[in-house]
Amino acid sequence: MATPSAAAPQSGSARLPPRWFIRTAWVVHRAIYNVTGGRLGLRPPSSKVWGMMRLHTIGRRSGAPRAAIVAYVEDGPNLVTMAMNGWGDPPPAWWLNLQARPTASVDLPGERRDVIAREAQGAERERLWEVFRSLEGGDDLDALASRRSRETPLVILEPAPGTR
Repeated sequence: MATPSAAAPQSGSARLPPRWFIRTAWVVHRAIYNVTGGRLGLRPPSSKVWGMMRLHTIGRRSGAPRAAIVAYVEDGPNLVTMAMNGWGDPPPAWWLNLQARPTASVDLPGERRDVIAREAQGAERERLWEVFRSLEGGDDLDALASRRSRETPLVILEPAPGTR
């Protein structure tokens, strides 16, 4: 893999908490969002930190609605997120769902948006990877990505036609 996410020198310690802790944090984050009716749990991105959005997909096998809270950055009218599962090796279910059915919606602070997902490729992917690397904690990004057996996809969520 010759992409920045896999081949660049590893600058940070890339220490992760145990998997049980990461999964517990996800449960707590979703609970905070649900208990507060969405008033807490999401945030817009800034020039220093990524934002948090709620992504709505349709289950690829069940056909049931699914939701996940994921980090994102803005790239013009597009939203960009990393398809990683707490830096675990398997891809997140929401990414598999989007590959099967790329139409989705997102909840942002104060707004809901219909989107269409696609994977960033080539120079676009490298440019967006650098955006994530420039944020707080981004110095460990390459080291964390190297823990996975596959390249971490960057998912671009473009406004659906007729919106925005």
